[in-house]
Amino acid sequence: MQLTDMKKGAVGRVTAISGADPLIEAKLREIGFAEDDSVELAHFGPLAKTPICVRLNRTLIALRTEEARAIEVELDQ
Repeated sequence: MQLTDMKKGAVGRVTAISGADPLIEAKLREIGFAEDDSVELAHFGPLAKTPICVRLNRTLIALRTEEARAIEVELDQ
């Protein structure tokens, strides 16, 4: 599932980072996203659920929707 499909408060693991734009993938890797990282969807922005705020390894990061769509996650049980 994509990060944008998660519900607020859900916790999962990053399984892949990919997208149509290689620049988005590079940016996400530069700010710390990597496979097997723990990610929690913390908040949605007030307008059209954007930006999306996630907790990545205890750090809060705000993402645009197109950036969040490039992150594949698997929910923790």
